[in-house]
Formats: sequence, C-alpha cells, structure tokens
Amino acid sequence: MSLNLKIKKLKPDAVLPSYAHQGDAGLDIFCLESVVIAPSARVSVSTGIAMEIPEGYVGLIWDKSGLSAKNGLKVLGGVVDSGYRGEVFVSLINLSSEVHNFERGHRVAQMIIQKKENTTVEEVTELSESVRGEGRFGSTGK
Repeated sequence: MSLNLKIKKLKPDAVLPSYAHQGDAGLDIFCLESVVIAPSARVSVSTGIAMEIPEGYVGLIWDKSGLSAKNGLKVLGGVVDSGYRGEVFVSLINLSSEVHNFERGHRVAQMIIQKKENTTVEEVTELSESVRGEGRFGSTGK
C-alpha cells in the first residue's frame, strides 16, 4: 500500500524529499541553502518545503546515519504533525570538533512517515508488576 504525501515547494529551487533506494524507510530531506555548522553549534536548516501529512500519520525526522556516524551531526526534535502546514525545518547540532558545511541541495536528514495511535491517559495509584520492575540504566548488564 502506498500513502500519498503532498509537498508544496515554498521556493522554486527546493528539492522534494525522495527515497535514495528501493525499500528505504526514510525519505531524504534536503537543505535549501548553504549552511555552516561550527563545533557544538545548533542550527535550524531551511528545506523550502511544506507538506500535508495525512490525518492519522506523523512525520519523524531522523539523522542520516552517515552524517551522524562520520560527522557527529545529530537531529534535535523532529516531529512533524499532520495538521502542520508551515515550512519544514531540520534542527541539527554538531557534536564533533570539526566545522561541517552543507551546500544547497545536500541531504541533511531523513523523514519516516508513520501511523500514529491516539492514547488515552489514565491516572492510577498502582502499576502492574513486570520482570524488569524499576531496573534503570544498565539493568540488563554488559
């Protein structure tokens, strides 16, 4: 089954999201203009696009694995709700000690369109038992 994702170019030179390979989960998202990210700096990267995600779905913006693993670039935030119609921006932080440059049209992130479930919040006084219980970080060992 295929889902129809409507994209509006806000600038003529914006690049539409696309899958790099057959079977990829994430649509590549491209930057609209050149961006320089200094070490430890955060930036909000313009994509020049807006989208209409169908009701019942959400767009989740994730790292490009190569940019993350090789260059230390991490996506911050990254939830695009179905009711949002403004420009999509990608917020990044440079966790490396090197300056990173994006040229216009470079891939900056990827977006996965995912079905979402509505959740009813219920306050209770007790929670059921589980094997893990209150085990925190490192509770499974090395």
